Amino acid sequence: MKYHIVLEKLCLCALKHKTEQIRSFDTKDEALQEAHEWAENLSNSFCGKHSFDVVAVDDNFVISVESGGFSEPCEI
Repeated sequence: MKYHIVLEKLCLCALKHKTEQIRSFDTKDEALQEAHEWAENLSNSFCGKHSFDVVAVDDNFVISVESGGFSEPCEI
């Protein structure tokens, strides 16, 4: 069984960086660890107009995209 991380929405920064929307892993623990690292990386490397958080959905993880990082909201 594969465990997946899904980036909920592709904001303009994600599109500009050609960020993939889904990553797959062999173990749930590996997926969870990568989901938190990925969300933190997105929060620190993008423009700061969004915040990213990890939400468990069944055996998978969704990185939610919320307006309100450390700048004004931009288009999603």
